[in-house]
Amino acid sequence: MKGHPTVSNHATDPLQADDWLREIEKQMNIAQCNDIEKVLYASGQMQGVAQDWWESYLYGHPNNAPAVTWKEFTNNFKSYKNPDGLVELKQEEFRALKQWSMSVAEYRDKFAQLSRYVSNEVTNDADKQRHFLQGLYDGLQLKLMSNTYANFQALVNHTIVIDNKHKEMEVKKWRLQG
Repeated sequence: MKGHPTVSNHATDPLQADDWLREIEKQMNIAQCNDIEKVLYASGQMQGVAQDWWESYLYGHPNNAPAVTWKEFTNNFKSYKNPDGLVELKQEEFRALKQWSMSVAEYRDKFAQLSRYVSNEVTNDADKQRHFLQGLYDGLQLKLMSNTYANFQALVNHTIVIDNKHKEMEVKKWRLQG
């Protein structure tokens, strides 16, 4: 409890449920808990709708059944919080993601968040770079496409530098015209 874990009640964003599970698991790994202790602790941090789900889930287990394992708990909780239809919507959102008026940092963060739903499409660094480039606005994309980058972070760093310079030039141009 010293880790001050959050309580799971009703998250509308499926990533919040996943983040909550990751936070709980991190705390339990630090405390060197076994699977049963993880399940007991996590279920004790549930309130409201999440608690209702857990109680309903337990009703489906006979008293003589083996205890719920951490893997079983996480798989079923994710299945409950992340129904296939919602996951598909998030996958489509990733595929349609464009930078538009977002800063590069905002776009990178949204890209990272949504890429968790399409892990099979961004299996390696080259895939991440390709998808990231596709979502940038055309002018920035054109400036970056002719280069190769050692890794995804190098691409992001270069994108930030070029985008910043582009914005500086736009401001200069606006001042000269004004």
